[in-house]
Parts: sequence; C-alpha cells; structure tokens
Amino acid sequence: MAKHIQAIRGMHDILPARMPYWQQLEQTIKNILMNYGYAEIRLPVVEKTDLFLRSIGKVTDIVEKEMYSFEDRNGDNLSLRPEGTAGCVRAAIENGLLHNQTQKLWYFGPMFRHERPQKGRYRQFYQFGVEAFGFEGPELDAELLFLTHRLWTNLGLLPHLKLQINSLGTPECRASYRALLVAYLAKHEADLDEDSQRRLTTNPLRVLDSKNTQTQEIVKHAPRLLEHLDEESQRHFATLKNLLDKTGIEYEVNPSLVRGLDYYTRTVFEWVTDKLGAQGTVCAGGRFDGLVTQLGGRATPAAGFAMGAERLISLLEETQASPPTTTPDCYLAMVGAGTQEAGMVLIEQIRNQIPKLSVLQNLNGGSFKAQMKRADKSGAHWALLLGESELENKQITIKALRETAEQRTISQDELTDFLKSQLE
Repeated sequence: MAKHIQAIRGMHDILPARMPYWQQLEQTIKNILMNYGYAEIRLPVVEKTDLFLRSIGKVTDIVEKEMYSFEDRNGDNLSLRPEGTAGCVRAAIENGLLHNQTQKLWYFGPMFRHERPQKGRYRQFYQFGVEAFGFEGPELDAELLFLTHRLWTNLGLLPHLKLQINSLGTPECRASYRALLVAYLAKHEADLDEDSQRRLTTNPLRVLDSKNTQTQEIVKHAPRLLEHLDEESQRHFATLKNLLDKTGIEYEVNPSLVRGLDYYTRTVFEWVTDKLGAQGTVCAGGRFDGLVTQLGGRATPAAGFAMGAERLISLLEETQASPPTTTPDCYLAMVGAGTQEAGMVLIEQIRNQIPKLSVLQNLNGGSFKAQMKRADKSGAHWALLLGESELENKQITIKALRETAEQRTISQDELTDFLKSQLE
C-alpha cells in the first residue's frame, strides 16, 4: 500500500463541517465593506522578495525568520506573501490608482509565514485586509473603527472583544522619543528578555509591547510616547477619541501599543480578546502615511487593518452555541424503474423557475425507508417522493420533515407554485 501523503505542517485543511462559520464570516464582512464603500481587489500570492524587504524591513522577524522565499528559473528572488498591505500598495502604485484620487480597497486570501504552528497561528493563514488611500484626517481612522465595531456586532462577537488605541505621532517626534526610550531601557538592559535586548538596537519601540512579564514591569515606568506628540498629532488623536465617544464605542488607550517601522504614523489600534489564550489579537490596524513613498509612489496618506480569519473562526466557535446552518429546502427521493432519470429532469426544470431553491437529490439508490433517513439527516424541510405510481400519474408526494403537516400528493405541474409559496 502506498504511503499516505500528509499536508505540510502548519498548512491545514478547512473541512465542510467548519465551512458554515467561514461562509458566515466572509459574507458578513463583504456586506459591511460594501455598505461602507470599499471595493474588492485581488492580489498575487507571489511577489518579489524586495517588496517585503522594503516594506516590512530587513531586521524584522518576518523577513529574517518567517518568509517562504525562493529563486525561480529566471533567477528572480520571489516570496509567498507574508501579509497583504505591501502587495496592495504595490498594485495601487503600479496601476495608477493613486493619481489625484482616493481609494478604499479590501482583499482576502492566504498569507504564509514559516513560524511555529500553534492554536490560532498557522504557516498558511487567511486574512481580510482593508487599505484606504488619500484621506489625511482622523475621520478615516474613525470609519475603520466604526465598521469593525459593526462587524463584531453583526457577528455577535462584540461582548468578547476590546478596542485598544494609541498614537505614534510623526516619524520626527517618534525619533526624539526613541532617543529617550533607548536611554531609559539601556539602564535596565541586563533585566530585559533576550528579544528585547536585541530590539534595543534595532527596533526599540517593539520593546514596549513585549509579552515578557519582567520586561513589562520595566516598560511600565518608561517615558510615554503620548506625552511627546507634536501638536497636530495631538489634535488628530483627540478628534478620533471624540468621534468614538460620540458614537458610543468603548476603547482603552494603550501606551504600549506600537509598530516598529517608520512609515507608521499617528493612529494604531487592535481589537483583542481573552478567549483565545496567547493569540488574543484578532484585528490590527492603523495609519501608514509613509509606506507609499517608501515603495516608490508619491506621498499619499493611508490607513487600514488586517484581521486573521482563523482566529475569528475560533472565536465564533468558542462563543456561539451552534454553527450557522446551511440546509437544503428539499430532499428528492426516487424509487422504481425510470424514476431516477425523470426525477432529476423534473428538479432541474424546477431549479430553472426557482433559482434560489436548494434541493439535495438522492444519488445512491436504496429503499424509500433508507432514502427517508438520508432526507431527515440532511436537515431538509421537505421530502419530495417520486415512485413508479407518481411517475405514471405525473404526480409527486410531499412530506414535511420539520413540522406537523399532512402528507400530500400533487400534480408535478403544481410543484413549482407549492415550493414558491414555501420560500416566500
């Protein structure tokens, strides 16, 4: 017997039993983004490695340890995308989407990072991303939080999520703050965890969001970036908070919420939960006004967010009593000579007249009793029974499966009207 070939570690199958959660999540997100005026864009899974070196940075864990990179037959260095923002910015620049216009875009698809697989973290994972270009003010930042808040509300997840926000100011005021932070942390370098010691010289702001308990105690007494913002950044952040207050969206200002790269500016935010253990962030975003220039475009203000689909699915499974149901309206059972062919033709004609009708038809033969068991297991509301007698008389028998109703036999010509009446 041939040896089974298994999936690559950290790259998982999404099986039919979990798909109702995925479909619920995807459809809800798409509807909300459409309602807020965001347009879908579809991006390549493979990009030039240099795109991520320039956007994410050479001294980040993603680039140093986690990217799936390879040289193709032409000698080009390519990578599976570890995130979506860089590709979206590249596409917007390359296709002239940013010339004297604003854009509100979203995308969905797999991302790839070679990191240690664990609950809520995979090597192939799916993300929804939203990126908006050409909007300078805090009103865009607020809209991103409005629509994510509405998404959690519609999914029933809002009680399990908390919003954290912060402001990073401009690169100029952040550079001044960085010097103060490094001076403070250097006094405690021996007590910092190993990652934070390394980041002290490469990316000191990332020390602020260390998960190490001892480092967190040191960070509590560090200078705060919010106290070193320029006046315009202070006004920007104050307006954002005012908009959240007036719309009743609760939030916490988290001074330790940072991003490590210079193109991030002003607003950053995360939606977090305590239901998923260590992987508590389900949506992270903020303003990245410097990225378009960094990737070769004209200076363009921008903001967006990304949300991990697997973590949201886990949260839905954790908090919902039962999964969303996707059951057929009818189950067609057929027994006897000629009934299979006639029944399949009949139901295709019905589908032509009622496009939204969902019918599961028996394709495995068996007695009426066996087929009725399958009909009941399918969750269908009605069983349509076609035997030799019904076939001869051009009739069909209808049996209710989820309610008390008398079984009836009607003309096949009446079936369309009956089913339409049940779907209204």
